[in-house]
Amino acid sequence: MSTEQNKATIRRWFDEAWNNGNFASAGEMYSTNYILHDPSGPVHSPEGLKQLITAYRTGFPDLHVIIEDMVAEEDKVASRFIVRGTHKGELMGIPPTGKQVTVSSILISRFADGKWAEDWANYDALGMMQQIGAIPTPG
Repeated sequence: MSTEQNKATIRRWFDEAWNNGNFASAGEMYSTNYILHDPSGPVHSPEGLKQLITAYRTGFPDLHVIIEDMVAEEDKVASRFIVRGTHKGELMGIPPTGKQVTVSSILISRFADGKWAEDWANYDALGMMQQIGAIPTPG
C-alpha cells in the first residue's frame, strides 16, 4: 500500500472504531499478528484492540478523535491527535465523574503486506487521570 493509502486507513479506523464504535472493518485492516505497544501494556491482536477501544468508549461514550498531523514514510505513519470525551462511564474501575477530558496522543503505525501490523502509542495518561480527578493535580 502507498503512504497515502496507509494514512487513509488510519483516518478511516479512527472515525469508524474510535469515534463510532464500529469494528466491522477490523478484519480487512489489521494483520492477525497485530501488536500495540501501549504505555499500559501490550495488546496482541485486533480483538485485543477492539476490547481496549470498547473500554475507553465505555468510559467516554462521546469519545472523539481529532487528527492534527500525519506524516508517512515507507511502511510507517506517525499521527498526532487529540482525544476528547466526557467521563460518563466506568474507566479502569474509576466511577464516572462527568468531567470532560482532552488528551494529547501520538501513534506510530507500521504496515506490512497491505495490513496494519504494529503500533507504538504515547498519550497523556497522567493528564487524563488528573482531568477526571483520579490523581490530584500538583500545586
